[in-house]
Formats: sequence, structure tokens, C-alpha cells
Amino acid sequence: MPNTEQGLTQRIGQRLRAARHAQGLSLMQLSERTAGSLSKSRISNYEQGIRRMGLEQAQALSAALGTVSAAYLLCLDDEAFLDEQEQTLLARFRQTDARGRKALLKTATELTAPKRP
Repeated sequence: MPNTEQGLTQRIGQRLRAARHAQGLSLMQLSERTAGSLSKSRISNYEQGIRRMGLEQAQALSAALGTVSAAYLLCLDDEAFLDEQEQTLLARFRQTDARGRKALLKTATELTAPKRP
């Protein structure tokens, strides 16, 4: 693996470890949160920079952690952690049905639309 790729793999691993530690999770607990789709040893390999996770794995880990995006884990976005309000909003969004999600998205769009004079 060329040096720049190895550096990226290391940074990805560091972000994953920091996100896991921020929640006080063990490797086993994080593995269990992925419904067993990612083993403890595989997550450890990602954190150590031995292996680089793919998109699917980053999505699974992001969902399991609930505080970081897959893009953040993959070093594609530098917006780190969701603050408490963002976590609450995301949790509420995930708890609602398709109709509720559509209503929430519509409200968010309306609130963020440019104001007309």
C-alpha cells in the first residue's frame, strides 16, 4: 500500500477508535451493535489501520455508533460528532414511520429555504 494510502487508512482507524471510545464502547459491544455483521477482530483491524473499511462497513459502523457519519469515518467529511440536539433529531427521525419521515423532511426543507423579501 503506498504511503499516502497507508496514512489515510491510519486516520480512518483513528476516527473509528475515537468515536468508539467517546461512547465508552468495547470492541465487542460495537460488534454487537452491528448485529454481528462486523466482528470484533475486523473492527480492531480497522482501528489499527491493518484493513480499510469499505462504504458498507462505514455505514454499518456509523449506524451502530449513531454519532458520526460514514463520510466522517472515511475521512470524506470533517464534521465530527453530532451534538446533542442533532442526535435527538436523528433518533426521532429514525423512530418515526415513512409518513413521519416525509413530514420531518418537508419541515426541514421549509425551515432552511431561502427567505423571500
